[in-house]
Amino acid sequence: MKTGFILAFLTLVLAGLWGIYRTPSALEPPSDLRLPARSLPSAPAAHLVAIQPWLDERHYQSPDRLQLHLAAYLREAQIAGHLGQGSIIVFPEHVGTWLVASRAPRFSFTANSTTGAMAHLILANPVPFALALARSNEDDRFAAAVFRMRAHRMAHDYQSVFANLAREFSVTIVAGSIVLPDPSVIEGEIRPGNGPLYNVSAVFAPDGRVHDRLVRKLHPIPDEAGFTAAATPQDIPVFHTPAGRLGVLICADSWHPDAYAPLTENQADFIAVPAFLQPSGVWTQPWGGYTTGWPADADQADAGRLTEGEAWQTYSLAGRLNTAGARQGVTAFLRGYLWDLGSDGANILVEGNTHRVAGDVDGASISVLRIGD
Repeated sequence: MKTGFILAFLTLVLAGLWGIYRTPSALEPPSDLRLPARSLPSAPAAHLVAIQPWLDERHYQSPDRLQLHLAAYLREAQIAGHLGQGSIIVFPEHVGTWLVASRAPRFSFTANSTTGAMAHLILANPVPFALALARSNEDDRFAAAVFRMRAHRMAHDYQSVFANLAREFSVTIVAGSIVLPDPSVIEGEIRPGNGPLYNVSAVFAPDGRVHDRLVRKLHPIPDEAGFTAAATPQDIPVFHTPAGRLGVLICADSWHPDAYAPLTENQADFIAVPAFLQPSGVWTQPWGGYTTGWPADADQADAGRLTEGEAWQTYSLAGRLNTAGARQGVTAFLRGYLWDLGSDGANILVEGNTHRVAGDVDGASISVLRIGD
């Protein structure tokens, strides 16, 4: 009797401690947007707006916190007159992916690495993780299982954040990207499926409605290939927006002619490229060459001869937009530090045969092209 009482008591204590461990606990996020001084406002007009936000893991403690931070950049753009009717806002690659950590235990956000953060997430959800692991046969089963077990919450949070932003500011939003299992839009909702994981982007209309097609990445880089699948050119639609026809290419896809083919066929007016580049400092370092297979029109001698930044301006959107028949396009990079992941890059704005690099490579940036200029 006494032994049973002690065991029951210890069980209750352990259950209580585990409950405390699992409980999300807020850490103060940085309030600085890392933007340069605000420029003088102009009359509102339609623009392509590349948002290069500065983010760290604390912004992902909840979807509300992420939304508030991203809204602050849009408010700056609005004050400057960049959010006129017809404006298209482009957020960077993987801006939605880190919602995988939303509402995770405090220890996930004080960990020194993404591996440590995910370990705490797994410890807090052992049964869902085990079930997801049993359904995952990717090379990186653990990463795949983490995304699978969080997929429904991630999809809901991602849609909530960017639908609210589109509605609040009455703009079209290219919502960067997020990793989800075989997702689709059903009855106006982004819903995960049961198939392979894909790196996908959604586009939201000014009324907050999500467009009924998702963009899937064709060319995963090596860091993604262990847990995400490669899509096909049929997975790259063209979206009808108030400003015109919009195509979206996720990061590495903007380096490959096969990704532009459906945009050319469907006469895209604008091309948006959500991007994420790491590690820190790589922008000015020698370019290592394609990691996703060399297209026939890329000179392999440029590997080591160009810097990473010069290669982005030669072989990505800046070097290919005009051949795709589009008028204008922007590339938006994610900046900041997510656990042990640094970042690099600077927004690239393209019109016809000309382009410019905009924004501080060591900070945030709001970079704009006036539509029709």
